[in-house]
Amino acid sequence: MGESPWRPTREQLDAARDRTIPDVWADDLAVVFVGINPGLYSGAVGHHFARPGNRFWKALYRSGFTDREWSPFEDRDLPTVGLGITNLVARTTASAAELTPGELRVGRDALEAKVARHPPHSLAILGITAYRVGFGRKDAVLGEQREDLANVPVWVLPNPSGLNAHHQLDDLARRFGELRAGVGLR
Repeated sequence: MGESPWRPTREQLDAARDRTIPDVWADDLAVVFVGINPGLYSGAVGHHFARPGNRFWKALYRSGFTDREWSPFEDRDLPTVGLGITNLVARTTASAAELTPGELRVGRDALEAKVARHPPHSLAILGITAYRVGFGRKDAVLGEQREDLANVPVWVLPNPSGLNAHHQLDDLARRFGELRAGVGLR
């Protein structure tokens, strides 16, 4: 399953601040998942949604996007199943709370440029508050949005971070499943 043989030390986590992780993106993807920004753990190991408490990979599997639970260390292979990953803000932080509203708005514009260059069939923004701030949609709710981005439909799903106590794994898997069904994947 592509597990890493090591966990970063406190020093390695501290050194990961403000790093970036390459996007996982290709032409003609079914869905690109858009995280808020990478955490220090992900920055230290160089893979998306890598912190052990993050539920992204479990939600992908339980919702049927993947036929098994993938490891974060396999993230570069996601395009083989029609999926990609990017972030609204590229720099790593200990918490998304460290990001400014301006960074989220700039991130939205950068995302629009990426989508225009290599449009997926759908985008899934993982975090309602980041979406509301970055996209200027203060009344947005989870699910498919009325507005698209560069002619690509946008969905908003809960942030899969283990720190997000508002949404447990069963709810995440259900919402990821609604996205999967909504974009016509079997």
